[in-house]
This record gives sequence, C-alpha cells and structure tokens, in this order.
Amino acid sequence: MLVVVGLGNPGKQYDGTRHNVGFDTIDYLADRNNISMNKVKYKAVIGEGFIGREKVMLVKPQTYMNLSGRSVREIVNFYKLSIEDLIVIYDDIDTEVGKLRIRKKGSAGTHNGMKSIIYEIQSDQFSRVRIGIGKPQYGNLADFVLGKFSKEDRSFINESVKRSAEAVETLISEGIELAMNRYNG
Repeated sequence: MLVVVGLGNPGKQYDGTRHNVGFDTIDYLADRNNISMNKVKYKAVIGEGFIGREKVMLVKPQTYMNLSGRSVREIVNFYKLSIEDLIVIYDDIDTEVGKLRIRKKGSAGTHNGMKSIIYEIQSDQFSRVRIGIGKPQYGNLADFVLGKFSKEDRSFINESVKRSAEAVETLISEGIELAMNRYNG
C-alpha cells in the first residue's frame, strides 16, 4: 500500500489558504479516483482505494500543520510502512506560484509540517510533491501562508493542484523519474 499525505490545517477558516494546497490536492485525487475521504483514524481524515492498480491511502492530518508528523508516524508504525511508500504533498514558499517540484527525498527546508514528519519518522527518504505558493513581498510569513490566494494566483493554483494530482498518479503508476521529468518546472 502507498500512503499519500497532503498537508494542511483542519477547519473551515483554513479552506482555500496557501498552506492548504496539500489538502486541496488530496481532495482532487480522491474525487478523481472515486476514493471516499470518510474515515477518521490516525489523527487524520483518510480514504482508501486504488489509483491505477495500486492500493492507496489518502491522508489529511488533523493535527494542524506543525504536528503533521504525529499522524504520519501513527500510519507508518501501524502498517509497518516502508518509507519509500510514503508521498507527501505540501506548499512551498521557495518556489514560484503554481510551479511544481517533485523530489525523491530531501530536507524539510523551512516547512514546519515537513520538519515534524521528518522528526517523527526519523527519515527524509520519502517522495514529495511541492506546490509553489511564492513568498510574501512584505509582512508576516505566518499571515501569508494562512492567507488566501489573490484571484490571479488562484487560477494558477487550481491548475497546479490538478497537475500535482496527475503527478502523484504518474509517480504511483510509472515511477518518480518519469513524474519528475514530466511535471517539474
């Protein structure tokens, strides 16, 4: 089984915010692949089904971003999951709005949700799909990531969510190398 985790914050007040593009991608993947996100387990909302021929669990941690690793650790431990079978989707301030960056492994950078996951599972050797949200031109970073996209950026992000879901499907069915070649940039 593969586990695909989208990072975000629970609660209506965070819907549509920059920090929740991981949740948005999970919702899109679930809808596109007829997977019901209808269970609450492992401190997360989860859905189980298939993407192509692969059994998958889609996960939206409900721990708030900075504690995302607690939910991921519970899943990894319960299923004795190989770290290579984990894919994490999240927002990236160091990437231009709408651009995707797919990687096999790597550091958390400045992302607190990723720091939490790496700390809790003691590994950074899992695939990730980063969705560019850009950097604030001024003001507080927390306010920026918890804010909503401008109308102009929203259209880029809607397309990026769709492309990131397609990238995850490609990664699952055809491998990360092809996904990186097709969707990075």
